[in-house]
Amino acid sequence: MQETILSVSEITNLIKVTLEESYSEVNVIGEISNFKAHVSGHWYFTLKDANAQINCAMWRGVNSYVFFTPQDGMKVIVSGRITVYAPRGSYQIDVRSMKPAGIGELQAAFEKLKQKLAAEGLFDIEHKKPIPRFPKKIGIVTAIDGAAFQDMKSIAARRYPLVELVIAPCRVQGEGAAQEIVESIKLLNQFNDIDTIIVGRGGGSLEDLWPFNEEIVARAIFNSRIPIISAVGHEIDFTIADFVADLRAPTPSAAMELATPNIDELFAFINEFSYYFTENMLEIIENYKLEVNQLISSYGFRLPQDNIKNKIQLLDSTVFKFQYLIDDKLKSEKNRLELLNNKVQSFNVENILRRGFAIVKQNEKIIHRLKELTLHKPVQLKFYDGEVIINE
Repeated sequence: MQETILSVSEITNLIKVTLEESYSEVNVIGEISNFKAHVSGHWYFTLKDANAQINCAMWRGVNSYVFFTPQDGMKVIVSGRITVYAPRGSYQIDVRSMKPAGIGELQAAFEKLKQKLAAEGLFDIEHKKPIPRFPKKIGIVTAIDGAAFQDMKSIAARRYPLVELVIAPCRVQGEGAAQEIVESIKLLNQFNDIDTIIVGRGGGSLEDLWPFNEEIVARAIFNSRIPIISAVGHEIDFTIADFVADLRAPTPSAAMELATPNIDELFAFINEFSYYFTENMLEIIENYKLEVNQLISSYGFRLPQDNIKNKIQLLDSTVFKFQYLIDDKLKSEKNRLELLNNKVQSFNVENILRRGFAIVKQNEKIIHRLKELTLHKPVQLKFYDGEVIINE
């Protein structure tokens, strides 16, 4: 009997056919490890238990129906078929669906992500932006056909009809919901006139609310330049979005109440203010008048006036002294000037001649002494009333 010899390809093909025909539909439970989301959109991971492991692949388009993002350590149940990858001679599960092995797995994933984001500071109070008190436009990220949106519209119309609502509709549960929520938040952030964003939905199970526990949603809320109010589920429900948002509301209706002022309260305040305005103003004026009168009549207020009066009196006294000194100086200088004038007048030639003196000239020169006189030459004598020449 001749021994049958198979090539590697032949034996691999036999194994491939056997496995793929025998295990065309399997349900497997295990723990995820080495999870990788490829840029192509495909997921690759390993499913393991205490004694064995098996490679898994979940293709783009199929994995979009998974409502949560798988994480290492999460226990899941996958459904699919066994396939053989001939080039490597390895087998894997071609995953068609995935779900958590229990609510505890989702809760564990929630706590793990919560700790991670808290460590990064995404929940810190210093990052919380204030909510405007009188918004002109409010953006809403929710399902447009949901009851939550209708409730928010009616509350806004009742409390503050001046506000304009701008909705960026999206799915709020199921596959692809988290990505749509992120895109709606980014879309509203492109507008410059939106004051506040409300992100939320009505109540539901943990699976229904899970998109608001996704990391991409948390980071989109944190990175929003517009303040965000989270309003997910009922009062007892808490999601990652609640922790990272600038303000958490227990319900969508409560979120709209937090985002808008109450027009009835505003009118009541205005009416009360108008009613008491005149009376209040008169009372304020009277109080200030009394206070001013008390200040004016007080010793402390009179003291500056007394100081001013004393300074005025001192100034008057100083001015008087200056006037006296100036007058005295002027009188003294006037007397001195008269004396000088008299002295000058006493040396006036005309006045001297008037007193009987005469000027002696010889050769057009004034003769001051006898020794200057030349005998036997003409002499000119000038008197007050005329001149005469004497010849020898």
